[in-house]
Amino acid sequence: MAVHQAKLQDIANFSMLVSHVLVPPAIEAIMNSPTCRVQAFLAAGHVCSVMGYWQYYPLVERYKVPIVITGFEPLDLLEGIRRTVHLLEAGTPQVDNAYERAVCFEGNQAAQKLLSEVFDLTDRSWRGIGEIPRSGWKLSEPYRDFDAEARFQVANIRTKESTLCRSGEVLQGNLKPNECPGFGNQCTPRHPLGATMVSTEGACAAYFNYGRFVAVSSIR
Repeated sequence: MAVHQAKLQDIANFSMLVSHVLVPPAIEAIMNSPTCRVQAFLAAGHVCSVMGYWQYYPLVERYKVPIVITGFEPLDLLEGIRRTVHLLEAGTPQVDNAYERAVCFEGNQAAQKLLSEVFDLTDRSWRGIGEIPRSGWKLSEPYRDFDAEARFQVANIRTKESTLCRSGEVLQGNLKPNECPGFGNQCTPRHPLGATMVSTEGACAAYFNYGRFVAVSSIR
């Protein structure tokens, strides 16, 4: 909406560095990994409130994993986990919306229409996973004048992942956060090395903040 308004008002000194990512391609990338142990997904309700959850049905059909849409309140998360466990125990993978007060099947179609106007699909590099084809957005041609990558020539800047961080294995369910050698020492929410410690929603951040089973001596 910001860049849309900037174009309408012909504001020249405005630019955006776009790093938006899309959930379904990331799920595909994780599930296609030969070492993946993920059995189910909790889909973020704030994303689905805009995008809906119709895109998840082909993923459930292809990979036979439940996807349950949840909110972020404690009871929402617990209900999402309860429904996920129920589907796993029943052996009936399906899409289940546990956040009906905010999410509907088709999502916010007015918002989707604007998003399709402003953005085009692009390849995107994900921390801990690598590059996933067509998993992100870039500004579309009509909005290219607002693209900070082109305006400030920063498109070729690349970051280097920490060799100590094993967040990719955490994302695939192959490693618990406290089993990473950097966890709680070199890697903390104040000084994160990987994606799963950067976000407060990440597994490593959750283990660090709420993991009562983790030895106190391992947390600096």
